[in-house]
Amino acid sequence: MRRRVIWLAIYAVAMAYVESAVVVYLRALYYPHGFDFPLAPMPPGMMAVEIGREAATLIMLLGVSALAGADRWEWFLAFCLSFGIWDIFYYAWLWIFVRWPPSLFTWDVLFLIPVPWTGPVLAPVLVSGALVAGSLLLLRLHERGVQLGFSAPVWTMAVTGGLLVLGSFVIDFASILRQMVPPPFHWGVFAIGVGLAVAALVLGVSRLEHGSGSAQHE
Repeated sequence: MRRRVIWLAIYAVAMAYVESAVVVYLRALYYPHGFDFPLAPMPPGMMAVEIGREAATLIMLLGVSALAGADRWEWFLAFCLSFGIWDIFYYAWLWIFVRWPPSLFTWDVLFLIPVPWTGPVLAPVLVSGALVAGSLLLLRLHERGVQLGFSAPVWTMAVTGGLLVLGSFVIDFASILRQMVPPPFHWGVFAIGVGLAVAALVLGVSRLEHGSGSAQHE
């Protein structure tokens, strides 16, 4: 699995290069004076192509993750890992290409499916960092032979946290569609969501390791 993880990371970094290159072209076309809000109008046909490009990106990440994983857990964790690396290096390549974003608090359009996601760059980078760290930790446990599985309360915490994070990105999508400057980011909602997700991971891993230790002792 270690070699597969290395190649998965290389793939994600390369995909991030391609993705950021496309965005450089789009911004040169629609934002010649620099990217900012409110968003520039985009023809419906071009918007459809852009949404399709994002969907294709997810399909590619899902496909390579399915090839990298030997079971459902490895597939899921490989996707989380590749997604997190891809997202972080997307911004890294953008900064190398055009020195953007000038700050981690600079706002960006994060995603368009099913509605526009927006927020400061720091927010998705934090989420992606947590995805990378959590997936590597669980993959290491899996490689050691620990049987992965979480209780319903842990899953509830994780899913609730994820939904709150998602909500913080899309709650003001209507203002984006109206080509308005978005209101201040909902850091409180985001922080609660991240906190719940991280707490679920910590609680779940502690129970996994305790159970593994008990089984080995027996």
